[in-house]
Formats: sequence, C-alpha cells, structure tokens
Amino acid sequence: MSTSEYQVTGMTCGHCEMSVREEVGTLPGVQDVQVSHETGRLVITAAEPLDDAAVIAAVDEAGYQAVRTS
Repeated sequence: MSTSEYQVTGMTCGHCEMSVREEVGTLPGVQDVQVSHETGRLVITAAEPLDDAAVIAAVDEAGYQAVRTS
C-alpha cells in the first residue's frame, strides 16, 4: 500500500473536493482519496505508488493545480 500527499490550489467548496475526488479516483490502483478545500490537502491511498504526472493531470482535468508534498 502506498500513500501520496499533494497540495491543491483553487478549491473553494465541497463541489471542488468532489470534482478532484472523482477524477483522482479513476486512476488505476487508487483505493481511497481524501481531499479538503479548506487546507488544500489531497491524500491518496493506492495499491502501488502512483505516477505523479498522472495524479497532477487528473487534478488538472478537474480544474485545479497540484504539487506533490510527500
């Protein structure tokens, strides 16, 4: 199991969180997605380490920007 954390900018509400959660949740191997518009924190639990570019692209598809923090 692998956990990745990102800082997401541009989210302002629960709908923003849902958009990010839905896009990131479609990535292969993703088991859980926790996202907060208040802190901008995105935590992803996956079966194996995820490709950062794929996560950033999924967040971008939802309309926001992400940077890996750990």
